[in-house]
Amino acid sequence: MRILVTGADGFLGWHLRCRIHATTEHTSVAVGRADWHRLSELVADADAVIHVAGVNRAEDEELVAGNVGLARDLADALASTSGVPVVFANSIQVGNGTAYAAGKAGAAEVLRAAATSTGGRFVDVLLPNLFGEHGRPGYNSFVATFVDRVVSGDTPEITDRPIELLHAQGAAQALLDALAPDSPATVRPYAHPTSVQTVWDALERFHTTYVPSADVPAMADDFERDLFNTYRAALFPAHYPLALAPRSDERGRLVETVRTHGRGGQTFVSTTVPGVTRGIHYHLHKIERFVVLDGEAVIRLRRMFHDDVVELPVTGKDPVVVDMPTMWSHDITNVGDGVLTTLFWTDSLFDPEAPDTIHEPVVRSAAQETS
Repeated sequence: MRILVTGADGFLGWHLRCRIHATTEHTSVAVGRADWHRLSELVADADAVIHVAGVNRAEDEELVAGNVGLARDLADALASTSGVPVVFANSIQVGNGTAYAAGKAGAAEVLRAAATSTGGRFVDVLLPNLFGEHGRPGYNSFVATFVDRVVSGDTPEITDRPIELLHAQGAAQALLDALAPDSPATVRPYAHPTSVQTVWDALERFHTTYVPSADVPAMADDFERDLFNTYRAALFPAHYPLALAPRSDERGRLVETVRTHGRGGQTFVSTTVPGVTRGIHYHLHKIERFVVLDGEAVIRLRRMFHDDVVELPVTGKDPVVVDMPTMWSHDITNVGDGVLTTLFWTDSLFDPEAPDTIHEPVVRSAAQETS
């Protein structure tokens, strides 16, 4: 199936494309601002549309006109199609009297009418407050703003209140599930109940535990794991590698490579002959640590659907931690003359039924770059 994703360059659009790539055999057709003029052409070849594009922060008039206008553009493009299902990333704020809510509600009506007139299904997915890796501070989520503040050492003024949060990967799965023929016309995904102060306290605890010593903080559940991964994304690559403190005496050397304050996970050591590359994959949720204990290597990483490659040279003489950010493809190559010894740690045991390890080259071929 060819799934057209509008707003593909934005926060939720990027997470959705990652999930389509990682968990399905579908092809995502990315439509961002630069491709908006080709919308009719791209819709014509699509088997389904997930409309994520929207205006989140603007003057009241633009919040309404911008969201409705984007929906009308899509409706015009759909007019020449037949039976194409449309899934809309809407908001639970609809009906609360704000301009943003009015804009989203208006967009939903435009798309519902367009889908109905062309014989397609329309599914309205009411999303709660979202958070996740690579959100924009001051725009996508208060969580992104909090992460930016905790990394920079600033403490914000907090007005505490209860709130429900959903990781962007959970939202992406809800949008994909809505494509099923038996999906209800309106979907409201489950969100994790928490509070504004609780989120800040967790982020502050992560930061004071993780950065000084590379210790992995305790995480009570998957929500806190996703929050930790969101925090880690803001650290990368400026704060990596993380230094370790080897201890030596007449007997030799000891390096504490993984100290976890919560879940134990899985640790293993591998050897790699010169010139060989390991890894070549990415993860949606898993935390994975590389520590070279002997030899010389280069760790390379690339954020999904981006081109820039980050290279980190590492050596066993000065062991450091590199924790792989989620949704970044990564590999490690032995660039020395001898055998490379590397310790790997993941926060969870490997599950062959749900490996969360998706093959993806770090350096893309010319064909991949144009797809």
